[in-house]
Amino acid sequence: MTLISKLATNAVEASNIDKALFDKFNVKRGLRNADFSGVLVGLTCIGDVVGYDRSNEDIKPCHGELYYRGYELKELASGFQSEGRHGFEETAFLLLSGKLPNKEELAEFTKTLADERDLPPSFSKNMILSLRGRDVMNMLARSVLALYSDDEKAEDYSPENLIQQSISLIAKFPVIVAYSYFGMRHSYQGKSLVIRHPQPGLSAAENFLYMLKGDKYTKLEADLLDLSLVIHAEHGGGNNSSFTTRLVSSAQTDTYSAIAAALGSLKGALHGGANLKVMDMMHHIKSHVKDWKNDAEVSEFLLKMLNKKAYDKSGKIYGIGHAIYTLSDPRAVLLREKARLLAEEKGRMDEYNLYAAVERLSPEVFHQFKGEHAKIICANVDFYSGFVYDCLKLPKEIYTPIFAASRIAGWCAHRIEEVTFPSKRIIRPAYKNVVTRDPYQQLDKRK
Repeated sequence: MTLISKLATNAVEASNIDKALFDKFNVKRGLRNADFSGVLVGLTCIGDVVGYDRSNEDIKPCHGELYYRGYELKELASGFQSEGRHGFEETAFLLLSGKLPNKEELAEFTKTLADERDLPPSFSKNMILSLRGRDVMNMLARSVLALYSDDEKAEDYSPENLIQQSISLIAKFPVIVAYSYFGMRHSYQGKSLVIRHPQPGLSAAENFLYMLKGDKYTKLEADLLDLSLVIHAEHGGGNNSSFTTRLVSSAQTDTYSAIAAALGSLKGALHGGANLKVMDMMHHIKSHVKDWKNDAEVSEFLLKMLNKKAYDKSGKIYGIGHAIYTLSDPRAVLLREKARLLAEEKGRMDEYNLYAAVERLSPEVFHQFKGEHAKIICANVDFYSGFVYDCLKLPKEIYTPIFAASRIAGWCAHRIEEVTFPSKRIIRPAYKNVVTRDPYQQLDKRK
């Protein structure tokens, strides 16, 4: 056994903790309560995620609701759509300022975002195109850290500077993502490098598509990407990446370090990378279920997955179930409605109907598998987002970065709330040591 293998084996053994000890010392694993609700660790005025009806003494499951600064997401999205305009810029303004903009404020905010999209001189060449990368999220994180060097006020925590930094990052994220993808593809696939610069007259969603595809996108495609940006922009302070932003910000570090940490969190397969697992799972289902329209056959295969006899044998149906939402995830509901229109436009209704069948049948199969005490589950936003991006012909390498290009608005809002709150405290929870070995006995053995 090599030294590395021995150290790895010892490290795993030393990290083993009896699960019974968590109950003994009333430790909330994953900061989750026994009823699946989150442990209350802070207060916020930004996002509110509702999955249970708590109006009465009995807590009951309900159809999910998501609020941005007190405004219900479905109402915001329907307002943008009814007026035929894109809403991400307005959503970002709302999250940062706590209020919706009037026409003049929105026009000025949109222009400011357009002015901030350009990267510093030589930045694209030195940090993105010349420095090889294997993952767009990693390239995005290191680019954010590098932007610190070009900000003379990087350590300025005044509200005005925090807003300036936030707007700059919101504007630059899609540009860095697009350039990183093309730089990575150019380096590893030997293809000719084409860089399209953002256009001032386009919305955030339109610019993203333009930089990736040129003029080859439809209005519905742009509308759907804008909706995706709106619904991913914020999800309360307790989601892993937003909590990471607040945790790191509470130490009074700079904006760029805090956002880079959030990107590291979102990169994880259990957070921002979940839609890729859904895509892979659905590809497996499509190749193993002969009749996609046969509910019995689809249900049988889903049951095999829960029994760890199909797909990756993890016992999971990816994209189904959520830590908070019960009867429905409002983001999934909004995305599903538009996904159907996109599927019709692209001639992919058979696939869409299979997705819809898996969404409809999974709760029944899960209840059959778990019994009467089964948790109530629904499709989450990741279930349809991968399908939508695939219909848009976007590369898989940028699925999670799209999430980041949206959630940066929420992260910045949480950072501002964390560092400007009058009573500042570093977030520092406790861990109880449960080591069972006697260290002094180990020292005696070494002698």
